[in-house]
Amino acid sequence: MTDTITKDPQALPRKEVMQVMTGLLVALFTALLSTTIVSTALPTIMADLDGSQRAYTWVITASLLMMTVSTPIWGKLSDLFDKKLMVQLTIVLFIIGSLIAGFTNSIPMMLGARVIQGISMGGLMALVQSIMGTIISPRERGRYAGYMGGVMGIATVSGPLLGGVITDTLGWRWTYFICIPLALVALVVIQLKLRLPANPPRKISIDYVGAVLIALTAALPMLWLTFAGDMYDWVSWESAAFVGGFIVVAALAVFVELRVPEPIVPIRLLRNNTAALMIVASLAVGVAMFGPAVFLTQYFQLGKGFSATDAGLVILPMVIFQTLSSTVGGIIVTRTGRWKPIMIVGGILMIAGLAGLGMVDHSTGYVWVAVSMALTGAGVGTFIQNIVLAVQNTVDVADIGSASATIAFFRSLGGAVGVAALGAILTSQVATEIKERLAKLGGPGGSSAEFDGGSSLDLSALPTPIQEVIHNAYADGFGIIFLISAVVSVIAVVAVLFARETALRTTVSMQPQPATDSAAKD
Repeated sequence: MTDTITKDPQALPRKEVMQVMTGLLVALFTALLSTTIVSTALPTIMADLDGSQRAYTWVITASLLMMTVSTPIWGKLSDLFDKKLMVQLTIVLFIIGSLIAGFTNSIPMMLGARVIQGISMGGLMALVQSIMGTIISPRERGRYAGYMGGVMGIATVSGPLLGGVITDTLGWRWTYFICIPLALVALVVIQLKLRLPANPPRKISIDYVGAVLIALTAALPMLWLTFAGDMYDWVSWESAAFVGGFIVVAALAVFVELRVPEPIVPIRLLRNNTAALMIVASLAVGVAMFGPAVFLTQYFQLGKGFSATDAGLVILPMVIFQTLSSTVGGIIVTRTGRWKPIMIVGGILMIAGLAGLGMVDHSTGYVWVAVSMALTGAGVGTFIQNIVLAVQNTVDVADIGSASATIAFFRSLGGAVGVAALGAILTSQVATEIKERLAKLGGPGGSSAEFDGGSSLDLSALPTPIQEVIHNAYADGFGIIFLISAVVSVIAVVAVLFARETALRTTVSMQPQPATDSAAKD
């Protein structure tokens, strides 16, 4: 495989590829660590800032939304401008966002910091994939995608545990500050090691209208799901306005993207069977990927009463198996040149794991939860990079950035909308359960203002019996959202089953080389 890459004039030798990937993966690790390290700290942050369950969901979805919106824009910019400069800009934005978050003293300020961090995350997700597609052939890319998945897994593994320890010892603000030195190191490594060929010459044209329409397309369903059932009824003129606005804006986005010379989302390039079905799979797996990652720490802290450190420890089975399956899966894809079989097997594991999590309540033992988390992690790990790889194999290097970012966009969109929807369901479910259980105890359960989605997550001042009622209500409420995630993940597996698999090419560009034809047919 090494010789095959070296003969391709557009690919770099493996030694140089590893140097480039070192810089990229350090940056990606830092950004991902900043997200996972905060996950176990969020209940503490919300309690300290007097945040509610709804604010908790929005602190998460704000960064997911901006990551979603910005990913395709960064991807297109990477096709048009200097990729190295773009990566460095995203790291600077990340440092700014981390500083603001660390010094915040209010929920609105925290939301603003998360918006900046989300923009930087969107850039890193798009640019790492884009740069990989520029210097590595799809056949060899499976190996490096596995390394990337491994780094993502390590960040996911170490983040919650480190975040719990820091929160319980130094305070939650240091979960943001501690990532800044790592980001500075990444900036230096990229400056010294990242050396890329120039982008193919092309006329620069920025799709401003498309960018705005895509942003609105992503934002409208999230806003509707967040406020429906609270500020207005699910069936109301406000809901109709959000849904109708989404349909109109989405239609306009498709119309514009099909006609502009440099679309943010290259619909024309993605109209083949593989790309279209991988977009569907990305939307579905986004829910399966982000849902458990967001809500499992809440389940253990708010449902089981665990500390931040303990919550970070007990979710290790999911993230360890996600790391292993991503790394091993990448190696298997490189050796076989096929991505479909491993994704089907992983999809079945993902459905089984989420279905197992869908059965949890306050009385569920940890062994059941751990096995379910491990199955979910193993399944998700096989999907994350291979969906992108399957689509990259269908486009030329000149459009690799926007094509890769488009898949990441739909995955993030599924995750962002999914988290907003699942958070709304959880809020409603828990509020109802708490009121009913407190009413049976003769407590304040009959008051609709006492316990709802806007109430504080700081339970320390409440009497012990009421704390127990609230913990049990939370623990019992999480099962339904995991079960919904399992149903959605079925869509991802069906999409992969019907996708047409083509052998991964051994050249960076679409033009095949005679010397590598036989390898492509393995």
